[in-house]
Amino acid sequence: MPNRSLAVLSACATIGIAVAAVMLMPAEAQQAATPQQPAAGQLGRSAGQHALDIGQFPPYKPARLPDGHPDLNGYWQSMVSADWDLQDHEAQPGPKPEINGVYGAGPAGQSIVEGGEIPYRPEALAKKKKNFETRAMVDVSNDKTWHALGDPEMKCYMPGVPRANYLPYPFRIVQSSGASSPYMLISYEFASATRIIRMNSKDEAPIPAWMGWSRGRWEGDTLIVDVSGFREETWFDRAGDYHSDQLHVVERYTPVSPFHLMYEATIEDPKVFTRPWKIRFPLYRHMEQDFQLLEFKCEPFTEEMLYGRFVKRPAS
Repeated sequence: MPNRSLAVLSACATIGIAVAAVMLMPAEAQQAATPQQPAAGQLGRSAGQHALDIGQFPPYKPARLPDGHPDLNGYWQSMVSADWDLQDHEAQPGPKPEINGVYGAGPAGQSIVEGGEIPYRPEALAKKKKNFETRAMVDVSNDKTWHALGDPEMKCYMPGVPRANYLPYPFRIVQSSGASSPYMLISYEFASATRIIRMNSKDEAPIPAWMGWSRGRWEGDTLIVDVSGFREETWFDRAGDYHSDQLHVVERYTPVSPFHLMYEATIEDPKVFTRPWKIRFPLYRHMEQDFQLLEFKCEPFTEEMLYGRFVKRPAS
């Protein structure tokens, strides 16, 4: 009993000291020290740290290469569900839920499109809806209609730009320094796709390409990549959002912390959209020890789907 009485007296004394400390505190500090909003002085919080709480970034001076430009070298990945749908979307079943169950089901997600909606021309919106309805269908029996059905991602084609940057796979930026190396490389895990960024180049795309023709320049600490010369077959997402051969993309990569790049892309295609539009989201640096891109050559996964009907099978 004596030990218990001493413990009670000690606890009461501790509470009394804490109450007295609060009573002697200035009124402003008492208000700031509520559980909902801890006192900034107590936690050493800055305005920049508070900005992180609301999804913004404080001013940041990135590490630089010898040529003075920000060092973007590293492995990066998005954390958005835009590959399913660039715009707001609910959770949804996969193409064959009666067989796959929840495997292949799509997560809910928020739009990364500035303003929330993609400004389609009316006739182009109808095609987008048809793309979604036939996203899991393929027919390679006719060269002229080879790409008319099915999401190119499902068929393991190179994803194009900007889709490659928000697929659920990491990618690597390789950046050297100096005028003697006027190129940057982006290597993607999906389908082992790659892009070469030609810095300060005025050369035009020689032929249309799945990943387009990328020309880069620096604007302060932001890497701007002008991409044109696309093939028209790539899509923006699994929802059927698409473009024509007139697609023009201007990307902006801005370092906002040691661990984040803010990515923006302005998309223009007068055949499909009524005006240019923009997407925006952060990219996250991989910090795992010995992290590297792994092989995801997906062609073998699609061969039966694409060409199985043409295979001569032994008689049973």
